[in-house]
Amino acid sequence: MARSVLRGGVSLFQVSRRIPLLSAPRCYSQSEPEPLTLREQKHGIRRIILNNPKKRNALSLSMLETLRENILTDDGEDLRVIIISAKGPVFSSGHDLKELTSTQGREYHTKVFQTCSEVMTLIQDLPVPVIAMVNGVATAAGCQLVASCDIAVATEKSSFATPGVNVGLFCSTPAVAIGRAVPRKVAMEMLLTGSPMSAHDALLHGLVSKVVPEERLEEETLAIAQRVCQSSRPVVALGKITFQRQMAQGRDAAYATASKVMVDNLALRDGQEGIQAFLEKRKPVWSHKPEKVHD
Repeated sequence: MARSVLRGGVSLFQVSRRIPLLSAPRCYSQSEPEPLTLREQKHGIRRIILNNPKKRNALSLSMLETLRENILTDDGEDLRVIIISAKGPVFSSGHDLKELTSTQGREYHTKVFQTCSEVMTLIQDLPVPVIAMVNGVATAAGCQLVASCDIAVATEKSSFATPGVNVGLFCSTPAVAIGRAVPRKVAMEMLLTGSPMSAHDALLHGLVSKVVPEERLEEETLAIAQRVCQSSRPVVALGKITFQRQMAQGRDAAYATASKVMVDNLALRDGQEGIQAFLEKRKPVWSHKPEKVHD
């Protein structure tokens, strides 16, 4: 079980306890000696790289389990941002169709989709932002992964699609994330036709946050991550969790939720430090701890 990464507030440990571990994560596939993902962490930024380009970085059960473990692992350093990227010309082609034949059976199929759903909801429930760094094709569950991230930066050569309908498997689970990221009619066109969407159309419809030239992808993505790292950790965590919660509510309930959280934010030591720093025209000195200065 992963240890706590954030000190106080909502931790990765608490998030992981809400999501049952279906089986022990495997870092290697049976047929491929290379690790399915690569992970490194420095200065609070964790890089997770899908590392199975020969299989178009398919989200096999092993890949999903490994991705989940990479997200939850505590490397002994304060985690502030996660960046998910991929090796090769395909960010991810989605599920491995070889795992979805009748040979595997209903129980295995259920395990695949349940694990995938857990990974996607984990990304949104994390108290730290998750950024997709996309350089290439993202289809089906790969497109779902992009839509599930808080921020997505893509190159001009990237494209996005949900082509499951063309092989007799409607992209119903990818539709959960995509339907919450783009307008309904745009989502339905993607789901019903399977036609690819260009990076610029994905930007237009809200599937990605920014489109940049390929040579600037890493620079632009890291700039966003580093900017997040300059803010107070508990303030960012509170803000992300509240955003997800209020987006699932009606307008009046959302305002009630957000108003209460604004008051809670003001009670944080870092909340008061930020205001004092602004009034005194100086840079804030964050404690990065969820301590309160008043009730």
